[in-house]
Amino acid sequence: MSIFSKIISGEIPSYKIKEDENFLAFLDVFPLVKGHVLVVPKKEVDKLFDLDDELLSAMLVFAKPIAKAIEKTFDCNRCGISAIGLEVPHAHLHLVPINSADDLNFTRPKVSFTKEEMMDIQQQLLNNLNK
Repeated sequence: MSIFSKIISGEIPSYKIKEDENFLAFLDVFPLVKGHVLVVPKKEVDKLFDLDDELLSAMLVFAKPIAKAIEKTFDCNRCGISAIGLEVPHAHLHLVPINSADDLNFTRPKVSFTKEEMMDIQQQLLNNLNK
């Protein structure tokens, strides 16, 4: 069972942004920048392109309003998307506020935020997601 499956089941707490019957989106606790969100299918599949076509396409549709909320919430040119998939054996997308391609450089040091800061980031995104 992957760490993402434990988050999906509620065994590990998360800062949820959006959820439906197939997907969960939550703040990355080891983010590249403030507002970094992970989108994961509830079905545990290791590689993104091993998801069936319907689930794979639905994942982008699920992510779209979150990306729009990221762009409204944070000072960025756009919401970048990355599907590296090496760190956790569970398909997932990274939605990251970016101003340059280098902002999606996953070899850069991660930033950290207090629990209160994470809750504030979560609330800001939720406020813009529901608009």
